[in-house]
Amino acid sequence: MSGGVNFAVHAAPHNRVELVLCHADGTTRSTVELSYRTGDVWHGLIAAPFAHVGDLYGYRVHGEFDPAKGLRANPAKFLIDPAAREVTGEPTHDDSLYDGPESHDLDSMAVMPRARIVDPNFDWGDDRPPRTPWSETVILETHVKGHTKLHKSVRPRLRGTYLGLAEPAVIEDLVRLGVTAIELLPVQAFVSEAFLIDKGLVNYWGYNPFAWSAPASQYALNEPVAEFRTMVRALHARGIEVILDVVFNHTAEGNEWGPVLSLKGFDNASYYRLDSASPERYENYTGCGNTARADTPSARALILDALRWWVEAMHVDGFRFDLGPTLGRLHDGYTPHAQFFEELAAAPWADGVKFIAEPWDVGPGGYRLGGFPAVWSEWNDRYRDTIRSYWLGEHYVLGAFAERISGSADVFRRAGRGPRASVNFVTAHDGFTLADLVSYNHKHNEPNLEHNRDGHSDNRSWNFGVEGPTDDLAINEIRWRQRRNYLATLLLSQGVPMLLAGDEFGRTQLGNNNAYCQDNAITWLDWSLRESEQDEVSFVRRLLAFRRKHPELRRETFLEGKADDGGVSGDVHWLHPFGHEMRPADWNDPHAHAIGVMYSDLSDRSPKILLLFNAAEVAVDFKVHGPANMNWVLVADTADIAAQGLRLGSRHARAPRSLAIYERSE
Repeated sequence: MSGGVNFAVHAAPHNRVELVLCHADGTTRSTVELSYRTGDVWHGLIAAPFAHVGDLYGYRVHGEFDPAKGLRANPAKFLIDPAAREVTGEPTHDDSLYDGPESHDLDSMAVMPRARIVDPNFDWGDDRPPRTPWSETVILETHVKGHTKLHKSVRPRLRGTYLGLAEPAVIEDLVRLGVTAIELLPVQAFVSEAFLIDKGLVNYWGYNPFAWSAPASQYALNEPVAEFRTMVRALHARGIEVILDVVFNHTAEGNEWGPVLSLKGFDNASYYRLDSASPERYENYTGCGNTARADTPSARALILDALRWWVEAMHVDGFRFDLGPTLGRLHDGYTPHAQFFEELAAAPWADGVKFIAEPWDVGPGGYRLGGFPAVWSEWNDRYRDTIRSYWLGEHYVLGAFAERISGSADVFRRAGRGPRASVNFVTAHDGFTLADLVSYNHKHNEPNLEHNRDGHSDNRSWNFGVEGPTDDLAINEIRWRQRRNYLATLLLSQGVPMLLAGDEFGRTQLGNNNAYCQDNAITWLDWSLRESEQDEVSFVRRLLAFRRKHPELRRETFLEGKADDGGVSGDVHWLHPFGHEMRPADWNDPHAHAIGVMYSDLSDRSPKILLLFNAAEVAVDFKVHGPANMNWVLVADTADIAAQGLRLGSRHARAPRSLAIYERSE
């Protein structure tokens, strides 16, 4: 940067691009036309005395404005650099942001943030990516602000910020719990929608981006890039990976009535999917007004450049792609062979980076679970639904339950993948928390001010007789047991477990299953609950330690289940409560809610781990056969959180709705 700053931006071929350099107060310092063009990229070098680190800037684009042709150049609109590395804030909703007949000529500069030139240098010290193998990965999904806003061990001024997540006490919590990665809800620069602001609400989750490469300023004190890097460095120092939930499927510019912030003004047709019959309208495969493209060179380059920046300059370890099929959409539908996937796979910087797809969008053929390239993993909603159904005691679910806890081979094996392709979860940011899953039969989203119409209605939840909190000890006890059932099942399943932050200590959103607009105590983690639920937290720690101890629970290939030609025992045995191996009729028994799972040692195929599941409303008597000298020792029992070390006899009555975990005693 000693010789100056090179500014470059893609724009439609008929346009003329002006760079607007700003004073520290945001007012115009000078306007420079970018006179050099390579392909459809306008660029120019501004000498060092006139541009340097910390300077603010934006763009204006001159050209044809004809929405009927998909053209929306309008020099009255002050535009954020699509590749901005840092922005000063978020747009302020105002008529000038729009390009309708009455607002077309209104200048938007006064209500727009500025891009800031970022210092590429940062003292990373000896920072190295942890590169935790998938087989050892345990993900905790959380929110930058919500995680520490109420954390008493975080200095008050740092609560709710990137630096708050870097505090030693916060990181120590993660390490002690046993997670290896945090998956952060979107931190790409975003803006709250006008309809939310009008209601006094905000877009808390952040799924409304306007600058894909810039960290959200809402979570910074002064310098978003430097503070984000500080957070990553601190987490890496303790072996915690940072995975970002990224939104490349749409932007905050919305549909034809939405604001003009960036991409619309540069090259609308190259960046967005337009209705071929009416190009003034946007295809909406995301439910958010527009659909970003990844099938044009300019759009693909912008997304890949953003990903590379987050990896190389910000040291991010992985990405979860919101509405992932959008990235593989061509004019005739989705394909895992889209050029975006091919170019990403070939990028040297992408080697070892974790890629996770949310494998659905709302467009045609948008549900693509199991349909992503081999190196990808995917959020497995079939796992979520099946595990919930099993523990609710639904009929005809036992076979599906076995598939899910063994890695969902029925979904992923055909693509030549392994269990790590399945990111297993029971709860996530979208939906009930775990405590609410066992406390509410119905959603309670009234605070969202949409008359409780928003959010899922099919939650597969159960309140056990009382809607919401109760002082009934019996109901609370079965709720705690059911929470432990869900957590234990998740942490003992093949695949990659993902926990929702706070589930280990009973975090509640008071029945709100779509709290995207609640930036308050509904969504912030209430750490005081952890003090009253230390036993539950210890239970999770114990199970994660057990998972780390046993590679049999972290297989890289799918279970086979059968003996080999030499008669050596199979890698897993599915046991009927009567003691025999499950038979076809047993799997199809509508009243079957109990099953034993015996994992064999990876090295010698001898019995190693025994799991006894009972989702029935009554106790089930298990017969456990095996060598006379085989000793099974209890590791954990969801029906008795304090029980450990007990030996299993040849007969064992499992309590209703409970799971017992045993390991072989040497």
